[in-house]
Amino acid sequence: MSAPTSVSQEVLLNHTLVTEFLLLGVTDIQELNPILFVTVLAMYFVNVAGNGAILMIVISDPRLHLPMYFFLGNLACLDICFSTVTVPKMLENFFSTSKAISFLGCITQLHFFHFLGSTEALLLTVMAFDRFVAICRPLHYPAIMNSQVCIQVAISIWAIPFLHALVHSILTSQLNFCGSNHIHHFFCDVKPLLELACGNTELNRWLLNTLTGTVAIGLFFLTFLSYFYIVTYLFLKTRSCSMLHKALSTCASHFMVVMIFYAPVLFIYINPDSGSSLEKDRIIAVMYTVVTPALNPLIYTLRNKEVRGALNRKIRILL
Repeated sequence: MSAPTSVSQEVLLNHTLVTEFLLLGVTDIQELNPILFVTVLAMYFVNVAGNGAILMIVISDPRLHLPMYFFLGNLACLDICFSTVTVPKMLENFFSTSKAISFLGCITQLHFFHFLGSTEALLLTVMAFDRFVAICRPLHYPAIMNSQVCIQVAISIWAIPFLHALVHSILTSQLNFCGSNHIHHFFCDVKPLLELACGNTELNRWLLNTLTGTVAIGLFFLTFLSYFYIVTYLFLKTRSCSMLHKALSTCASHFMVVMIFYAPVLFIYINPDSGSSLEKDRIIAVMYTVVTPALNPLIYTLRNKEVRGALNRKIRILL
C-alpha cells in the first residue's frame, strides 16, 4: 500500500488504471479549512433541520394535504438528499490527510449528484405549472391536479432524471483515466473527471454541454414562462388587491427558489469549457450544493403563511 497522498494505480495493457481519486477540496488554502468546516456544517444543519421540519408538517398537517404542499414536501426531501451526496465527504476532507475516494464511490457520487440535481430542476418546473393552473385555471385545478395525477407526476419526476444520470455515470465509468488522479473539486462531477480522462471524450462533452444544457435551459424556460403568464394574468384579470398580493407573494417565494437554483447551475453547465475555470466552478458549486438547500426552507417558511401557521401549531403542540 502506498502513502495516503500517493496515486493508487495498477498497470494494465500499458495503461495506468486509476483505482481511486483524490478530491482536492474547496480551496488550496489550508488555513481556511476550520472556518469553512464550521460554516458548511452550520448550513448543512439548517438544511436538514429546516427541510426536515417542512417535510414533517406537510405529512402531519391535514390542511397542507394539497398538491402545492405535496410537491413542496418532495422538494424538502430532495434538498436533504442532494446536500447529503456531497457535504459529508466535503466535511470529512477538510481535516483528512488522504482525501481519497474510490473509483466506484466517485461514479456513485457523480450519478446521485446528477440524478438529484436534474430531479430538482424538473420538480421546480412542475411546481411552477401547479401555480399556473391554480391561479389561471382555478375551476379546472381539482380535475387537472388530482391526487392520482400528483402521484404519477412525482414518480416521473424521480424516475426520468435517474435514467438521465445513469447515462452520464455509465459513459464516464467507461473512460480511461491515466496520469494524475487529483480532482480539482470537492466532489466527483463529470466536468473535472473529463479533464483527467485519456482518449476521446467528445460524446461525454456533448452530453454535458449540449444535451444537459438544453434540458436545463428548456426546463428554466418553461418555469419562467409559467410565472410570466401568472404575473400577466394577475395584473390583467385580478381586481382585488388582497388576492393579487397573496398570489404574487406565493409565486415570489417559488420564483426566488428557482433563480437561486438556476443561476449557478446555468453558469457552470452552459458555459463552454474554455470560458470557465475549475476554480470558479468549485466556488459556484458550493452555492447550489450547500447554500441553496439551506435557503429553501427559510424562504418557504418566512414567505408562506400556511407553512408558518402549520409550523407554529406543531411547535405549540410539542411545547
